[in-house]
Amino acid sequence: MRQLSLADRGQSLNLDKIVDDGPLPTCLGVARLGSLQTAGTTFTVWMQLRGSAWVESKEGKFRLRQREWIAFEKESKPMIQAGRDGLCIGLSLTPDALRALGELADCSLYAGRGSMSRSEVRVALRLWRDALASGQPAQALRPVLLHLASLQRALANGVQRCPGRSRIRKRQVFGRMQRARLYLEGNSHRVVRIGELAELTNFSSWYLSKTFQSLYEESPQSLSARLRLERAADLLRDTDMMIGEVAAASGFDNCCSFARAFRARYGQSASGFRETGGIVPPKSAKSSVASRK
Repeated sequence: MRQLSLADRGQSLNLDKIVDDGPLPTCLGVARLGSLQTAGTTFTVWMQLRGSAWVESKEGKFRLRQREWIAFEKESKPMIQAGRDGLCIGLSLTPDALRALGELADCSLYAGRGSMSRSEVRVALRLWRDALASGQPAQALRPVLLHLASLQRALANGVQRCPGRSRIRKRQVFGRMQRARLYLEGNSHRVVRIGELAELTNFSSWYLSKTFQSLYEESPQSLSARLRLERAADLLRDTDMMIGEVAAASGFDNCCSFARAFRARYGQSASGFRETGGIVPPKSAKSSVASRK
């Protein structure tokens, strides 16, 4: 049984092609321009240890920077492409492994993304290596899974705010809401329709909007607008793209609507934002509710 799949130095691996050859490896890794396509039968978690990586999945496209983590449901099938100096490690978790985690520790893992401290990165790497070195990583997963669950502690606090008569149902609803949020983050280059999120989560548009607002204290439309403006700010700060190109790359139909929304959000024009190196004047950033397409 293969315990590790590592794509290094430009190598490309597709785990979907080895599904019929036996159990999938539990420990994954990509490094130095390597790429790895995960299978659609496992929940996957990725942690960026060095450099950066690009991730493409059913939920969209993401940039993964050093000390960030991202998790996907099994249907997402993320493809991880490491940067030139990038190193990213991951875990491929079967439904049985996730179920055992819930039974042993009364917790679960959810789709989403976040950041880690340096100490949390060191612990994650040590536990990942321990699971691999054990020779039976599936049986040695509990410590690293508990560590990952601790990284998601802030997310898990939202479970109790989800509708449902049982904790299992609340977790199911929260997991789908997290996937909807991840979809918005992965599509910050365009306007996302509520119908897309409803189809992704298998909820009605009304139920999705109401639950999302209650859980995150922000509507899907407001979050989408905020994420698009944050993307625009990153492009203004990190690239030489023209203002019109930034507007188009952030899902705005024209420069006028972009200019109004950007000033409402950041208290200054896009050109002024670029001239100051992305420094926002104190108290000038507006609530995302005021951001409009």
